[in-house]
Amino acid sequence: MTANLSSIVFDCADPVALAGFYAKATGWTRTDGDADFVTLEGGPVPVSFQRVEGYRGPGWPDGGKHVHLDLTVPDVEAAKKELAALGAVVPEFQPGGDGWTVLVDPEGHPFCVMAAG
Repeated sequence: MTANLSSIVFDCADPVALAGFYAKATGWTRTDGDADFVTLEGGPVPVSFQRVEGYRGPGWPDGGKHVHLDLTVPDVEAAKKELAALGAVVPEFQPGGDGWTVLVDPEGHPFCVMAAG
């Protein structure tokens, strides 16, 4: 069997707001959606956000996280400031040393930024 990854879908409380955060963070475009499900395209695989009633983010560094995005950027320090201005948080616990920085999106999903190249 051969399977191809067709999309990544995040559970969340507010798909429109979370998609807006990632659209601004990545420059990707909203291509589909409504109040309960929103899709962004512009990278190698579409990313979608779906409403789950009573959703609670996985927390960081709680071991409950299951998946996260890694984003490459030209300037990590500038990206951290820009992402924080969009609503991300840079938590105190940083396991990556100089390799990457963990941030948490507005709904609590961790993601990492690292230098491109």
